Amino acid sequence: MSLRADTPAPAGTRVRRFTRAERWVHRTTAALMGVCVVTAACLYVPPLAELVGRRELVVRVHECAGLALPAPVLLGLASRAFRADLRLLDRFGPHDRLWLRAALYRDKRRSSRPAGKFNAGQKIYAAWIAGAGLVMLGTGLMMWFTHLTPLAWRTGATFVHDWLALTIGIVLAGHIGMALGDPEARRGLRTGLVTHAWAADEHPLWRP
Repeated sequence: MSLRADTPAPAGTRVRRFTRAERWVHRTTAALMGVCVVTAACLYVPPLAELVGRRELVVRVHECAGLALPAPVLLGLASRAFRADLRLLDRFGPHDRLWLRAALYRDKRRSSRPAGKFNAGQKIYAAWIAGAGLVMLGTGLMMWFTHLTPLAWRTGATFVHDWLALTIGIVLAGHIGMALGDPEARRGLRTGLVTHAWAADEHPLWRP
């Protein structure tokens, strides 16, 4: 029998937040994204470029990691739980507007931040990073297959790719910072389980 996030439960009771397939998708995507960020830094930051050297190899690793980035999500679609989470991330309801308003005004009261399994901030991040990833993939392909597009397109693609990469790096740093501040959320991604108390506190509308 599933536990409701708004019903009393013994201290330390845990509920399942993510399945093994969902955790695999997150970890693999994070690893590939990390490779993309690190190799991009080695290509564009002069001290790192000089330290690492072997620019051609770094470029190939960057390209392969970028091409592989959508694979975990596509494979994850075989999981019913993962598909259900994607539907939840894609829905923005009235309670999400309340959560955003409270976040903007720094209102930390639980009653002012209603959230289902995912809060409004997580939904916006997921949508943004998915869109940014597709743009990076498209512009990266234009930069790679130079004979398929006009020079003006490649120039524009390079500009968008470089500046969007910087933006992604900043957003990812914020995402990691938020995760570091919430050990229970990290435990959920590591083990799939979170405490009932945390679920009731952070995601009061979630019904595990």
